[in-house]
Amino acid sequence: MSFKIDRGLFKYDFIDHHAVLCIPVDADIKEIRKRYLKIARCLHPDSSVTASAADKQLANELLSKLVNPAYEKLSGEAARAEYILVLSQMGRRLLQESASVELNTDLARQLAGAPNIDHSYKSAIAKIAETQYDSLQQVLQVIAQISELNLVYLMRNGGKSSAAPPPTQPKISSGASKPNTASTPPAPAKEDSVVEQYMRRAQTLIDKNQFAQAKVELQDALKLEPKNSHCHSLIALVYLKQNQLKMAKIHFDNALKLDPNDQIALQWKPKIDKALGQQPSNPKVTTPPDNGGKQPDKSGGGLFGGLFGGKKK
Repeated sequence: MSFKIDRGLFKYDFIDHHAVLCIPVDADIKEIRKRYLKIARCLHPDSSVTASAADKQLANELLSKLVNPAYEKLSGEAARAEYILVLSQMGRRLLQESASVELNTDLARQLAGAPNIDHSYKSAIAKIAETQYDSLQQVLQVIAQISELNLVYLMRNGGKSSAAPPPTQPKISSGASKPNTASTPPAPAKEDSVVEQYMRRAQTLIDKNQFAQAKVELQDALKLEPKNSHCHSLIALVYLKQNQLKMAKIHFDNALKLDPNDQIALQWKPKIDKALGQQPSNPKVTTPPDNGGKQPDKSGGGLFGGLFGGKKK
């Protein structure tokens, strides 16, 4: 069975884990766990002795491919915090594009015009949760409907309801006495953006030769910032390590279009062009020296198996 959903937040290449569990986007960890356990008991193969073999198989696939991944993403503190930040950014994006957003269900259209958005939204989610997994054949349609409600809620709130609270700023005394500058707390460090966090984690995974996971991180980053040249270069390196030269070339090309001075792309694109039997598309780009004559480490496999070998300086 295909688990493709193309409505609600899924329409934006986003996996709506809240819709899978049918919980509000601001649900806390206790609510998430309680809902997951209820769904898991419902879908467990031993929960219904009267179910057919086909229904039991479908229930098991829904549990393993949708419900369990949703719970894993939302139950971890760091993963959930990151996921909420992405939802916040999506809410702001939807607010800007609200004039072009199409809603497919009457319930979503009603919610879009509801005077009390919070009450109407949470009431609708709670009502659907009662029967969400009763009909296994209709589960994907129900999840799509819930995701549309999540979309409307985020759009109405501009992502504010799901955003992490800002750090508390220290109060500055307004007294006449001269402030003690020695005890003034330093300015907080600038927080990395969500995309930067994705790329930092991807770089760590690349260093560990965990390329499949790194690619997932970079794909998520590109969904948020499709014109990030460094992100294109990093995912091109991942494809290069996996010996997918055509995909690597595409992303190196994108990186150079966005930033003609991108050093990673300038270094490796000519080698890919040569490997593919093509002339470099940019005549100004020349092949860099081979790292002082050192031979690449071929232990990683593929044409450029030694690309990430050795320790970082």
